[in-house]
Amino acid sequence: MRFESRLALVLVSMVFAMFAITDYNLLGLTREYYLLLSMRTVVISLCLVLAFVLGRWGGYSRNVWFHALPLWIIATGIILIVPLRPDTLSTQITAVVVATMAFYLLIPNLLTVAVLASLYLSVGFFAAVVFFTGMSPTDTLHVALLLIMANVVGYFALLRLEFLQRKQFALLHEELDQNRNLLKEIEHRKSLEAQLRMVAERDTLTGLDSRSYFMKRAETLLERSRLENSPFSLFMIDVDHFKSINDTWGHTRGDLILTKIAEACAQSLRPSDVIGRFGGEEFVVALSHTSPDDAKMVAERLKNNVAALPLNDEMSELRLSVTVGIAAAHAEDVDLDAVITRADKMLYAGKREGRNRVMMCHEGGEHI
Repeated sequence: MRFESRLALVLVSMVFAMFAITDYNLLGLTREYYLLLSMRTVVISLCLVLAFVLGRWGGYSRNVWFHALPLWIIATGIILIVPLRPDTLSTQITAVVVATMAFYLLIPNLLTVAVLASLYLSVGFFAAVVFFTGMSPTDTLHVALLLIMANVVGYFALLRLEFLQRKQFALLHEELDQNRNLLKEIEHRKSLEAQLRMVAERDTLTGLDSRSYFMKRAETLLERSRLENSPFSLFMIDVDHFKSINDTWGHTRGDLILTKIAEACAQSLRPSDVIGRFGGEEFVVALSHTSPDDAKMVAERLKNNVAALPLNDEMSELRLSVTVGIAAAHAEDVDLDAVITRADKMLYAGKREGRNRVMMCHEGGEHI
């Protein structure tokens, strides 16, 4: 709106200045010409100053009437031409009709502002015609009817235009609201997808990898170990006597103990190791670039960290322990399940031998 107002003012000033040439052709270097030239200079100067001011500080939403001020300046200049050049009345009538339509349709202003400025121009011009031209009553009536028609047509044209603009503005806001709602829906769906992914990838109790997600990550580690010809180890972990813990202190305390053990296990591993909850009180760990002997050292550290976990209240006398079964990947292993099966066998061998121990299968099949 600020740009359009400045452009309109500059164009009006140029058109208003060009008529100084016509004034000179009609009047010559006479007193009336100098008066007209002075009036045009004042109007043009005011319009250009207002164009500059509007460009710097003329926020339309806060200064609507400031944007309307040029209409009154231009209207006053047009009215003053009548007493200074009464012999060109027919040309002035055409100029007033064109200016009236321009006030309504071309210059960006509100309907109320345009109506008041146009009425000021029409009434002022008609009064100047009556007092300074000596026009006959019939011609005066014709001028009055022409001015009334110009205002009526301009009013209803601008009224319809504003209605369409309001409708367009409402549709634009509706579209913006729909876009905002769509963005919110997209964000909500992304949040749900993230939650679903978290549910699929994480065990809800311990925060470790879920069984399916662990298998996916461990398969990747195993495949990389094959390609790099590096060792790969895996061990199964089982919490000793967990059923008696649930039976004695309840499932809530049992879940708390599982969470503590899961934290201790995770803290005993490297960032590159993968740990997941295999089911119930069983956990599984995949270690890339790790030989069986190194895996045994990690498992022993993990077992000791679990045994050192402090418990409070009536469970303070309880001593936690885990049994760990270790297996290394062989060249003939076609998938991860074969390694898990061997580690599971070592786990149950450790449970048969009294629990709270680390069991590993030697190359020749001997348990150590």
